[in-house]
Amino acid sequence: DVQLVESGGGLAQPGGSLRLSCAASDFRFSTAVMTWVRQAPGKGLEWVASINGGGDMPVYADSVKGRFTISRDNTKNILYLQLNSLKTEDTARYYCATGFGINARRGGQGTEVTVSS
Repeated sequence: DVQLVESGGGLAQPGGSLRLSCAASDFRFSTAVMTWVRQAPGKGLEWVASINGGGDMPVYADSVKGRFTISRDNTKNILYLQLNSLKTEDTARYYCATGFGINARRGGQGTEVTVSS
């Protein structure tokens, strides 16, 4: 089974930064399209960003474009999401997933991000 373990969430102030990580195992990470999705309290799942296996073709939701950066280290089987210029509306539980887009398959518990002053 695919194993995905997210970490790096926490409390940040508006305008602040966080770096999320997702440790992947038990599948061929280096060739897998990977995705971050999030779910805000009381809301549905929202696609955030996806990246191809080679790491050179990231795509972003308009809501995070220019503020978030998705990247990966295929030597360590880790997916990252750098969150900059955080807004209160970025408060959510963030999940990494295999595949592309909103229907990507989640495998972990997610990591909670709270943006508040």
